[in-house]
Amino acid sequence: MRSRNRVLEKLEKNGPVLIGSPTPMVTPKITELIGRVGFDCIWIDAEHQDMDDHDIFNMCLGARASGAEPMVRLQKGDYWSYFRPLEIGATGIMVPHVKTGEEAELIVRNAKYAPMGLRGIDCVEAPADYGMADPIEYMKWANENTFICVQIEDKEAVPNIDEIAAVEGIDILFIGPSDLSQSFGTPLQFESPKVKEVFDLVASATKKHGKAWGCPCGSAERMKELLDMGALFIAWGAAIHILSAGYREIKRQFDETCAAR
Repeated sequence: MRSRNRVLEKLEKNGPVLIGSPTPMVTPKITELIGRVGFDCIWIDAEHQDMDDHDIFNMCLGARASGAEPMVRLQKGDYWSYFRPLEIGATGIMVPHVKTGEEAELIVRNAKYAPMGLRGIDCVEAPADYGMADPIEYMKWANENTFICVQIEDKEAVPNIDEIAAVEGIDILFIGPSDLSQSFGTPLQFESPKVKEVFDLVASATKKHGKAWGCPCGSAERMKELLDMGALFIAWGAAIHILSAGYREIKRQFDETCAAR
């Protein structure tokens, strides 16, 4: 089994965590690259992207090889959907569209072993050293070294933010500003008063209950704003945006050079 979860270790010390995403590239090479650059966590998006369990396994493997923690945003389904990414090799899960404390409790029950929950026991997958780890020791390790991140991205969740943050076993609240703004009827208007109020509510609730919070970020200026607000879980840099910006800059330079001939 691996050592202490890097994300949890940094959060326990009140340190910021940097998350990168290979989206939409389904390859372990990108997850390993992001980790080798020095990112703490790799966000593997199984909710929106076209990947299967085999893809997720390989991407988690690439992340773990680099020392980064692979976090899978899962597709919500039956009880198994919450722990299956952990069986595959993730060391954290992100659960989209969490609206109530009761739902947060359900997630913990299905993602953690006893005494915290009732996650199905197998103990022969990669995180358990393919059955070579002592199962009792592995289950204790898994409870202490896998994290649960829930997304606040619906107006229905707003009255319940405090009770969601209060649930034992929930480590991080992550604001999804795009879907959140859409739920308020103002798609992609991130500066709207209702969206900004949610940031304040999440910051206050997580501070009260000793949890972490975060959201996506696109610039150093925005990162500073988030850190000043108390955010520690910062997602910055998806492969699609980095590639697009790089190729567009090459095309701009090409056109500029050709025009100057």
